[in-house]
Amino acid sequence: MPIITLARLSDLPASDWDALLPKSQPFLRHAFLSTLEDSGSIGAGTGWQPAHRLFYEDAGRLLAALPAYVKTHSYGEYVFDWAWADACQRAGIRYYPKLLCAVPFTPVGGARLLGETQAAGMLLDALSDELRERGLSGLHVNFTDPAADALLASREGWLQRLGCQFHWFNRDYRDFQDFLDALASRKRKQLRKEREQVAGQGIAFEWREGHQLDEAEWDFVHACYANTYRVRGQAPYLTRRFFSLLAERMPEAIRVVLARRGGRPVAMAFSLIDGDSLYGRYWGCLAEFDRLHFETCFYQGIEYALAQRLGRFDAGAQGEHKLIRGFEPVITRSWHYLLHPGLRQAVADFLRQEEVGVLAYADEARGQLPFRQG
Repeated sequence: MPIITLARLSDLPASDWDALLPKSQPFLRHAFLSTLEDSGSIGAGTGWQPAHRLFYEDAGRLLAALPAYVKTHSYGEYVFDWAWADACQRAGIRYYPKLLCAVPFTPVGGARLLGETQAAGMLLDALSDELRERGLSGLHVNFTDPAADALLASREGWLQRLGCQFHWFNRDYRDFQDFLDALASRKRKQLRKEREQVAGQGIAFEWREGHQLDEAEWDFVHACYANTYRVRGQAPYLTRRFFSLLAERMPEAIRVVLARRGGRPVAMAFSLIDGDSLYGRYWGCLAEFDRLHFETCFYQGIEYALAQRLGRFDAGAQGEHKLIRGFEPVITRSWHYLLHPGLRQAVADFLRQEEVGVLAYADEARGQLPFRQG
């Protein structure tokens, strides 16, 4: 049962990797993960070193895999463990490097232990055993699906961490007005007013699929995306080449909405679509307009999901401002295996307290949803 560490996903045929995936997993596709690597968005100098694990049967058939990365920081993960790293530094414990099983820069739940369940479990156990010899402080598996949750919960030493996101669900609405009619009157008026404010500024919207954008338009998409980081004094995670490569490799999954004023593009939102879900990922603008973010990132996505009869719209990790717009709290899970016994015990104590707070927060959020009672 040979286990191989793969430093470049493009060294493995896409058909071999994708054969392990459940349906509706755009971010786990070979095309997406290899594009992150081939575009230079991850790899040397980024703190994300690909170290994918492949589990083969003796006959040479690939049975299981994990998308894995050696990390020398905690940027781009969206499961925040900076406090753990700081505590380790104060105590003289090395926290980096660590091993992360996740999709880089993507807080979207899904399969993480790919392939046959028994083989994935054996691969997971082998990884846990090799951490010390490789000088890694632990193994982290972020934004898991129920299958991975069950497998990880059955293993000793793993700590579960809960989080909360906000997703929009299509409750068989006929159209956007039907969705608005499900809201309480005051909230309905607020959403309608926000949309009218954007329209009153002369802004119109156009949806495109991946193959419908040319390189000049991809320049604009990347410029908008990068600007959201630069205004905060940060460097963007994704390179310009990422967008062109992804448009070549999986154009059918890409959806971009362009906001135009006087025929000139001023903002965009980039999404992926697969199965029953729309995933809003990146947004940006090159000029500021009142309420444009809400329209471009939320209302346009809801309207598109309704038009395509999709069941869910996952608009990203950030939170409470989505609540009054009909996005419902959803519990997320990640799992953490830490080698140092003192660190493991301290984190376990913290997570028990944090879980109570997360569940209470989600319950309180459900009580603040804008829908009409009854």
